[in-house]
Amino acid sequence: MTSGVASSKVVQVRTCRVVNQSTGQVILDRAQVANDVWSRFWGLMGRRSLGPDEGLLIEPCSSIHTMFMRFAIDVVFIDKERRVRKVATVPPWRAALGGGGHAVLEIPEGMASHSRIEVGHVVSIEPLP
Repeated sequence: MTSGVASSKVVQVRTCRVVNQSTGQVILDRAQVANDVWSRFWGLMGRRSLGPDEGLLIEPCSSIHTMFMRFAIDVVFIDKERRVRKVATVPPWRAALGGGGHAVLEIPEGMASHSRIEVGHVVSIEPLP
């Protein structure tokens, strides 16, 4: 099947577990991973909300936008050593730069403070089957 799109690659969604190693707290048991062009492009666009235990890890990624989104999110920018570089709440129709981030964890608004995620903390990203 062709669609006029340069690539007909099927997007494979992976999942991972994200843990704040600095506090020992599980941030998300199952986060979707966006690590190819199309899954990073679509991100959370078009969704009506993000459930309390849902999130998206985008890698590589050094900035995000919430254009075409209907809800605010917390974003956690993570560098290559998995250290938190920046934490921000981003409302719809805004953008955020990561200040040296290599990956971004998009989680429900308020979850970053609830999970006590702070700049300098180290997170682990554990692939799930």
